[in-house]
Amino acid sequence: MASQMSIFTRTKTLISKTLNPNLKSLSISTFTFLSQEPQLAESAEPSPLPPNPATGSPIYNENWRNPVPNKEPVAQSLIPLGFLQHSPTPRIQSLSQTLDAQHLMDVFADWMTSQRWSDMKELFEFWIRSLDKNGKPNKPDVSLYNHYLRANLMMDAGAADLLDLVAQIEDFAIVPNTASFNLVLKAMYQARETEAAEKLLQRMLQTGTDSLPDDESYDLVIGMLFLTDQIDAALKYLDMALKSGYMLSMRVFTDCVRSCVNKKRLDALVSIIKKCKSMDQNKALCPAWNLCNYIAEVAIQEDNSELAFCALEFMAKWIARGENSRPPLHLSVDEGLVVSVLGTAGRTYSQKLLDASWAILRRSLRQKKAPTPESYLGKIYAHASLGDLQRAFSTLHEFETAHGNSIKHVEEEEIFSPFTSLYPLVVACSKKGFETLDVVYFQLENLNRGEPPYKSVAALNCIILGCANIWDLDRAYQTFEAIGSSFGLAPNIHSYNALMYAFGKLKKTYEASRVFEHLVSLGLKPNATSYSLLVDAHLINRDQKAALSVIDEMVNAGFAPSKETLKKVRRRCLREMDDESSDKVQDLAKKFSIRMGMEYRRNMLFNLQYSTDYA
Repeated sequence: MASQMSIFTRTKTLISKTLNPNLKSLSISTFTFLSQEPQLAESAEPSPLPPNPATGSPIYNENWRNPVPNKEPVAQSLIPLGFLQHSPTPRIQSLSQTLDAQHLMDVFADWMTSQRWSDMKELFEFWIRSLDKNGKPNKPDVSLYNHYLRANLMMDAGAADLLDLVAQIEDFAIVPNTASFNLVLKAMYQARETEAAEKLLQRMLQTGTDSLPDDESYDLVIGMLFLTDQIDAALKYLDMALKSGYMLSMRVFTDCVRSCVNKKRLDALVSIIKKCKSMDQNKALCPAWNLCNYIAEVAIQEDNSELAFCALEFMAKWIARGENSRPPLHLSVDEGLVVSVLGTAGRTYSQKLLDASWAILRRSLRQKKAPTPESYLGKIYAHASLGDLQRAFSTLHEFETAHGNSIKHVEEEEIFSPFTSLYPLVVACSKKGFETLDVVYFQLENLNRGEPPYKSVAALNCIILGCANIWDLDRAYQTFEAIGSSFGLAPNIHSYNALMYAFGKLKKTYEASRVFEHLVSLGLKPNATSYSLLVDAHLINRDQKAALSVIDEMVNAGFAPSKETLKKVRRRCLREMDDESSDKVQDLAKKFSIRMGMEYRRNMLFNLQYSTDYA
């Protein structure tokens, strides 16, 4: 490289002498010519110039001394091509030449109230091409530029156009802030451009602190995703917003609740509701009253105790708001819905849901009337499922106090029957065998000696039937005798039916028949359950003819045999190969219009030939 530089220097000298022969060459040394290569001088970098004062406006790239030329504008200008050929109104042209940035903001604030968006857009575009009092083009700040973006948005500008305007904001040496991007997100929301909105939100998260997304940013993106059924992405950004401590709008929260319920994303909805309840800025969020009922219904269908509890909490908020309003608005939860919630509490073993449902029922009734029998039975079932026998029997006492004297005789047979309504309590009593049964019996004895004494035949009937379930005939009979001897009460038809069931289960058909004859001699009228239990006692001893005779007595007494009872008799007739009795069963089924059907699967199991051939 050095040699090439030397050759270049000598050639340059020769050319200069040839072109200008009168030019004398001056020697820089008295010594003879020495062949040496020039060395590059080490020079320091020059100091930079001060910053150009002509910055902050793209108008400086033009002839800014003539800001409104008659020729066509520069292609990079904010003003569209051909726009300046239209003569502006004299007022707007005058304002663009006289207003500074602060006064222009005041004018925009006034025009926004009257929605003069086109005037705002036109004034801004002429203002940035005008000169200020110092003779330099006007320079907007980010707030003023956002007004210009809003005017374009309100004039139905597309998201792509707004993005171009945001990109041009850098020409004025200003940085777009969160409000700038939110205006673009609003345009995307109107056009449902979800993919572009997600990318823009990610860009906002990656840029500086001035353009980080805020509450409105997340609301726009999340609401757009819910409207387009992109629930997974919406839940992701919703979780990000909650973790960042932002407040959700009621619209987004309602869309979230409705979308999660419709898509059966119940666990995700419960998680979001819990996060909102833990935040001061979001704990007041509450869906509409009708939506709360819908949430509760879906939670009941899916046996989701947590979501059902949240729905009851929302309803309690609405009831409190109505009571505090002027004039007061009294809202009440449907009692049938509460009964269903009590069933969900029993199936999911949720004590919290049980207490909440009963509390909101009491608040809805406002002590004007007692809960219905179905509500009490639902509460008994829930307590029995949870194994809380003390509360279960306490609820039974409340039930008898509230409806014991008002229920008709026919209805009382079923409502206080241990075979139907109170059967969950029977199962709970016999869950741990005689240990639980004895504990319950001794508690009832202690309550009988209290002030005031608590005496309940229905509770004792549950114990008798519980003893029968564990094949403990002795305890069942002793409890039956204790109804009169220890408690001073008279056994009812359910007491005798439970005793008959205890005898029949141990194949003591004769004793079961004696119990039936005894209750008839006392003047008690047997019910359908009494006859069905006596039929079962005969079938256990493989006496289908006696069972048919009991059915005849049942029909003469005005009761109709159940389909299950007839199928049991027919099954016994087939196994005993008694075709005559089987034909009688078919006649009874036709008489009462009962479709018996076939029992192919049961017969296949019964006719299996067990052997070791396939072992």
